[in-house]
Amino acid sequence: MNILIVGGGGREHAIGKKLLEDNNHFTNLYFYPGNGGTGIIGKNIDGKKTLLELGFFAKKNLIDITIVGSEIFLIEGIVDVFHNFGLKIIGPHCLAAKLEGDRIFAKSFMKKYGIRTPKYNIFSSYQEAIDFLDQCTFSVAIKTNGIAAGKGVILARNKNEAKEALETIMVKKKFGKSGDKVLIEEFLQGKEASIISIFNKKQIFPFLSALDYKKIGENETGMNTGGMGAIVPNPYMTNSIWIDFQKNILEPTLEGLISEKLTFFGFLYFGLMITLNKVYLLEYNTRIGDPEAQTLFPLMKNNFLDVIQSFFVHKKVSLSWKNLCSCCVVLSSKGYPEKYKNGQIIKGLDSLQEPFYIAGAKKEKGKWVTSGGRVINIVGIGNTISEARRKAYDKVKKIQFIDSFFRKDIGLYYN
Repeated sequence: MNILIVGGGGREHAIGKKLLEDNNHFTNLYFYPGNGGTGIIGKNIDGKKTLLELGFFAKKNLIDITIVGSEIFLIEGIVDVFHNFGLKIIGPHCLAAKLEGDRIFAKSFMKKYGIRTPKYNIFSSYQEAIDFLDQCTFSVAIKTNGIAAGKGVILARNKNEAKEALETIMVKKKFGKSGDKVLIEEFLQGKEASIISIFNKKQIFPFLSALDYKKIGENETGMNTGGMGAIVPNPYMTNSIWIDFQKNILEPTLEGLISEKLTFFGFLYFGLMITLNKVYLLEYNTRIGDPEAQTLFPLMKNNFLDVIQSFFVHKKVSLSWKNLCSCCVVLSSKGYPEKYKNGQIIKGLDSLQEPFYIAGAKKEKGKWVTSGGRVINIVGIGNTISEARRKAYDKVKKIQFIDSFFRKDIGLYYN
């Protein structure tokens, strides 16, 4: 089979590696734009392409299935374009992608279908948002309406921090048009959880729960990132919380998707907050999470290609997992998620034991060098979170490059 994977990070490398692991002799992989790791297991498509040009490429090269990893392409409408070419593609059409790309759209959907979510207010005026802060008993979460590479959420613990966040988003336009409107949301104290699921237009099939570490600093401090690590399974996702999630979030979500004609073949990610006895939905993503994908795939027993193909024949999916734990640590360039240097030589990568995934690295003149903010995703597998964590950090020690940075507390409190 010829498979095109759209995106250029560790998630896309993980998708490709899983497909090859399951179907090594029957799979030709193409990536756009890809990275140094994807270029080893498949062919990266060179040059900048429009969605139409990607569609022509897929048609010309007899691509059987396209899997979209990056949300940017989904929100721009790649699924609609590929459908017009008569091509099979995994992901939401343009309207359904608004569940991720437009927080106001998503919140309205949640409200309409009684999906439990934190209270919120919407503002398109900076001054009105500032005035609203007088009514707040802090803390609050201030969110851009549009996507911002996973960085468009700022937690404000007091009024000054909230004002600074609003100025950054709405006046300085740090996140561009994504900050034209903001949500000021009730801040809930608790533990986060990520649940990636498969949606086949009729049913939602959830994966194992993951705990994603979003902040750049230890103890979840500092700026939001695309994700600095993850563990699977999430120790806070107890049986009672899982039942609550199914009843108050998953089931009404399915009802709403079908009622609003937002059905698609693809992935649906639930970003959750677990409080003392309830679970709340913070956000939807309409693709596989990163670095959750890198943490989950080593535990998946299923042939992933069979899972994907089941979409198109309306076959029920039965997901199966190894009875193990997984810990992913993200090695990044110092300065990420803001300014950082590329081109630093990476030592130890060629002898690194699997599983690991390239995110922002490439080969130049036979040497691996950094080419992005998040550089390598290193995964440890064990019988417990503690064992998986130890194995991951033992592997981290074997990688060196100038200005490398990683959090030292991934999985630390869950032994």
